[in-house]
Amino acid sequence: MKRPKLKKASKRMTCHKRYKIQKKVREHHRKLRKEAKKRGRKKPRKDPGIPNSAPFKEALLREAELRKQRLEELKQQQRLDRQKEQEKKRKLETNPGVKPSNLEPVKEEFGQGKAKDKPKSGKQNPKKLYCQELKKVIEASDVVLEVLDARDPLGCRCPQVEEAIIQGGQKKLVLILNKSDLVPKENLENWLNYLKKELPTVVFRASTNLKDKGKIVKHLKVRKRAPFQSEVCVGKDGLWKLLRGFQEAYGKAIQVGVIGFPNVGKSSIINSLKQERICNVGVSMGLTRCMQIVSLDKQITVLDSPSFIVSPLNSASALALRSPASIEVVKPVEAASAILSQADARQVVLKFTVPDFKNPLEFFTSLAQRRGLHRKGGSPNLEGAAKLMWSEWTGASLAYYCHPPTSWTPSPHINEGVATNMIQGLNLEELEKNNAHSIRTIRGPRLASSILFQSSGLTNGVIEEKDIPEELPKQKEKQQQEEGEDYSDQESVEEAAEKSSDMGGAEEDWEALPEESQADESALSYISDKMTEEEDDAYDFSTDYV
Repeated sequence: MKRPKLKKASKRMTCHKRYKIQKKVREHHRKLRKEAKKRGRKKPRKDPGIPNSAPFKEALLREAELRKQRLEELKQQQRLDRQKEQEKKRKLETNPGVKPSNLEPVKEEFGQGKAKDKPKSGKQNPKKLYCQELKKVIEASDVVLEVLDARDPLGCRCPQVEEAIIQGGQKKLVLILNKSDLVPKENLENWLNYLKKELPTVVFRASTNLKDKGKIVKHLKVRKRAPFQSEVCVGKDGLWKLLRGFQEAYGKAIQVGVIGFPNVGKSSIINSLKQERICNVGVSMGLTRCMQIVSLDKQITVLDSPSFIVSPLNSASALALRSPASIEVVKPVEAASAILSQADARQVVLKFTVPDFKNPLEFFTSLAQRRGLHRKGGSPNLEGAAKLMWSEWTGASLAYYCHPPTSWTPSPHINEGVATNMIQGLNLEELEKNNAHSIRTIRGPRLASSILFQSSGLTNGVIEEKDIPEELPKQKEKQQQEEGEDYSDQESVEEAAEKSSDMGGAEEDWEALPEESQADESALSYISDKMTEEEDDAYDFSTDYV
């Protein structure tokens, strides 16, 4: 009889055998890695994003973000359309006694699209949607804040919208001079004295460095430093007191609408009042496309609105400065030439560090050579230089100013009775004191370092949908392709590279101007020459990294 084992067999082995096994395991793993490298990676690589050393990184990121926003808006509109169709089908099912004659228009609407309600679909003209949202904001507001760019206050006023507000009933209209840190103090005081003769005016400077909503920030023990000028909001206390005075005069909770032309800082003012990045802001024009409701406290609610629609009857410079690029077709060279014609040539030469020029094309040639904007073959990229100049002029970094009119003439839609009604119940002395304090706090540029610009006067706008012309068929097809098409990785790389060749080293967003002609492939070759192999592989410009 065999005796049972009381202990398990020992796993001890000689060192020679153990080292031999470890060596075989290493060789086996090396062989597997080598075969996997030949076959290619099975697991999808995580998108590393755009490397910091890549040129035009900020512009490409903004471009991808805008493309993602367009796709999200298109999906949301399609979802709303499907819900409407389902509701109509439910109504037909609940009412089986409906005659066939009443069912025909419904079928036409679902199938062939011949119904009268077709403009309410996702293919509706964006300009008409802007007008609808703007009317909603004006009708729902008790107090309306018209935001003006302090560099050209008169050009940011729209007489049609102001007249609609005055005719809308007992509404208060207040002017906000935003971006007041980009003009000399003397010029800012002159504009304040000119504008306050008609309507209450507040000097403001919105903050551009705010924490995102819901973002958790860990408080570390770091040495306190003085905030940058862009982090400081100026005029917030004065505006709060003004809104509090209106709320006490009404004796109820009020709604405050914020309106204005593109890129004047409407959403930035709301973020500064809320001290949080709630509304979407950016350098590109026309980011706000629908009414947004922001509650400041229990008594005051702010309504953000899309921008005004510029009338095509305005001057070329007004169209170039006040047209949102997503809904207006502007040629870069023509737009920049119109702006350049109304600026002081000597100060433009000093600001952009280019030699004297006789015409706009000569200036764009010098600017392209100065900033390194070249096409394939070494010829200067005039369109890229025009976009660069246009973006700096419409952005929030270039300091220029306009002189107010020498003699004050009241606007035709504002008489003495309207002006008296607007300041009724306001503490004007406190408002003047707050404006004086804001002007002392702001560090404006010197007069010699700013560019003198000749304003074209009031900018006419379109507020009625019937006055907006219909889009051309080619323009509609181009817009649908931009919103609905899903680009592959390679196509997005070529598209971004072609656009970036026109952008050069600018800090602004070139998405603001639509392309009239296809850019060459010089930027793609430039990027591939300048970057290493690993960075080139990392150029996956899909929208996932946004």
